[in-house]
Amino acid sequence: MRRIIGMDIHRTFGEVVFWEDGRLRPAGRVDMTHTALEGFGKSLQRIDEVVIEATGNCMAVSRVLSPFVKRVVIANPLQVKAIAHAHVKTDKVDAGTLASLYAAGYLPEIWTPDAATERLRRLIARRYQVVRHRTRIKNEVHAILHAHLIPKCPHADLFNGRGRDWLAHQPVPDDERNAIERHVRELDRLAEDLTILDREIATNSLDDGSVRRLLTITGVNLAVAAGLMAAIGDITRFKSPQKLVSYLGLNPRVHQSGLGAAHHGRISKVGRSHARAMLVEAAWAAAKTPGPLHAFFVRIRARRGHQVAAVAVARKLTVLCWHLLTNEEDYLWARPSLVAHKMRGMELQAGRAQKKGNTRGPAYAYNIKQLRDQEMHVAEQAQRRYEHFVEAWRPRPPKEKARGRLNPAGHR
Repeated sequence: MRRIIGMDIHRTFGEVVFWEDGRLRPAGRVDMTHTALEGFGKSLQRIDEVVIEATGNCMAVSRVLSPFVKRVVIANPLQVKAIAHAHVKTDKVDAGTLASLYAAGYLPEIWTPDAATERLRRLIARRYQVVRHRTRIKNEVHAILHAHLIPKCPHADLFNGRGRDWLAHQPVPDDERNAIERHVRELDRLAEDLTILDREIATNSLDDGSVRRLLTITGVNLAVAAGLMAAIGDITRFKSPQKLVSYLGLNPRVHQSGLGAAHHGRISKVGRSHARAMLVEAAWAAAKTPGPLHAFFVRIRARRGHQVAAVAVARKLTVLCWHLLTNEEDYLWARPSLVAHKMRGMELQAGRAQKKGNTRGPAYAYNIKQLRDQEMHVAEQAQRRYEHFVEAWRPRPPKEKARGRLNPAGHR
């Protein structure tokens, strides 16, 4: 007899409801501890199926219960909310809803990553938090200078050696000076944390062929490549590039009703926000480098502006990543010396020994200006080819709105 267990899990407990023969039976609460979950798992049968929602502790619950049951299913909470509406909302109702939807075949599941991908996701998420915190502190220092009419720093970076010397000589009140010093000390501590996280990410990515393949794309560095692979996981679960674009929230919202034309709005922003942010960051880098992506950015910018063009390049990068990973091919317009420079940087970041003496690896070619210029010339040729390819394109004229309804015979 099939039995489904719905669990509405919280921080300290989980409400349990059993589904058997189309009937729901409440079974009380289970503490969210390893011992309590193991005891609950031993009371279940090997043919049982457990359904939970995606929360902060759902992966830990899944790991504990998986050895005792047939399957642990993790549901997408946003889609469950869109499907099931209840006038009475309690923990028992939510747990019963999960079990009933899964029994009926309507439960929207999420993909469960393996242990390595889950660990990489945690590393990327922590790095993203450290970078955001560092940016927030830098903005606070700039705000202090702005509040006291201090002119812009003449150096490229306010927080490097020369910038800090300039900052130390600016006339600000004592309390503001103390705040700036606290912020600078915090930035140094965050830089140490960031170095440790980057080393762990690089170590995890050294033998990852997918990360190395993404590094061949212009504008994509190690942080972006590893972040994308952490979000994507197994590329085979996306049947088309449009599925991956939608997963990362870069697809436009569409509004349509009746026979009216479809209206496309802003991007949906549904999915992993930090992966989308890293793609936009990579898009800005690619837009500054000669190549087809730069030409694409310029073409969109002429019609829609900088911001829309950057998001369009991010979407183009997503489609490109899907094709490279699916076909197991490197980027066609990759610059070999730059790619080798990225690979060597990843090795050094992971703690590999530096090569001394006359031993020169492929990354040394990046130091030769003549080779860099040759590769740049090839990229510029690719850019001109793209511009020549699209120069005959014309935007579609807007469709005329129907001025009247059609009668049954098809006439106005």
